[in-house]
Amino acid sequence: MRKTVPIMLLGILLSGTNAIYAETIKVGLIQPLSGSVAYNGVADVNGSKLAVKERNARGGVLGKQLELIIEDGECQPSKTVNAAEKLIQKDRVSIISGAFCSSATIAAMSVAQKYKVPLLSGVSSKSDLTERNNDWFFRTAETDGLLAHAFAEILVDQLKLKKIAYIGVNDDWGRGGMDEFSTQIEAMGGETVLKLYFDHGATDFYTMLTRVKAAKPDGVFVAAETQDGSILVKQMKEVGLQTQVFGVGSWATADFVELTGDASEGIHAAVPYAHTIDRPENLAFVQAYQQEYGELPGKYSVAGYNALSIIMDGIEQAGSSDPDQIRQALADVKYQGPNGLFEFNDKRQAFGFDAVLVQLRNGQPEIVAQAAVTAD
Repeated sequence: MRKTVPIMLLGILLSGTNAIYAETIKVGLIQPLSGSVAYNGVADVNGSKLAVKERNARGGVLGKQLELIIEDGECQPSKTVNAAEKLIQKDRVSIISGAFCSSATIAAMSVAQKYKVPLLSGVSSKSDLTERNNDWFFRTAETDGLLAHAFAEILVDQLKLKKIAYIGVNDDWGRGGMDEFSTQIEAMGGETVLKLYFDHGATDFYTMLTRVKAAKPDGVFVAAETQDGSILVKQMKEVGLQTQVFGVGSWATADFVELTGDASEGIHAAVPYAHTIDRPENLAFVQAYQQEYGELPGKYSVAGYNALSIIMDGIEQAGSSDPDQIRQALADVKYQGPNGLFEFNDKRQAFGFDAVLVQLRNGQPEIVAQAAVTAD
């Protein structure tokens, strides 16, 4: 008598077989591809795709091609959670890179911990993300606190910024960056004259800037990304605010300079990457990125590139696409990237790579100071 296998059972058996003998290793990527920070999310995706393309051309990882599955989290916690759930439960990814805004990454961290799938952020810089006792979360981005510690003294002693007005986007990253820098600068004798916040996607800063102008600061610190920051800087010039401007975010990128125009001249920015960094690894990366996309890479391009490169090294070292084995192997990865050496401390925070203080001159980020990001 011929036996038959029920269709439902056959599907389960085939699903298990496919998981074991999958032809690709799946990695999820969550970035904002719409909304006011889409410029930056697309840059991260481009860098990520370049890293995967290069590795696949060399034979892939563990003899398999790596498949990058991309989702738009819009920098919103609820949509980022939905994206993470979809990547884990439907797409069966082994690890996720993302998200972008710290608030969205915090939301994704709980999903990663729930399903025991590693999550690595190459962007989110709120200092306390690696203090949340989440063994499934890794970060290759600089923190706001580490940047402030590296460059606050230069701002006070060399740029003579004594009275400072702070303007930042009203989210975890913006508030955190302003708090870290103001604390460090005040400890060195600087004075905070104003702290003002705006929402993502704001286009009218005139009232806010009139208040800043009346406070007569020596400098203005701005925590903003490409689109918001470019509009803000142009309106500073329109209202006649003549003071030194110092930013954190994507201020050393070609996109920012193009959108801001002449108003970008002379601005200082603290960033983990500028395409002018003089390293062999960076020269090769800049050439490859320009060849692939026809433009210079920026902070978020290299963030995506580094994050995926480290993830692929972790999978290789694990010798498996099993999420828990990848998590264990990632902790021991040492990766030499365009902006230096990355390794992880016991809280899974990367350190050792360089951050730079740049000044925009003739549309180019000239490096003023360079410092290694420490483990503390």
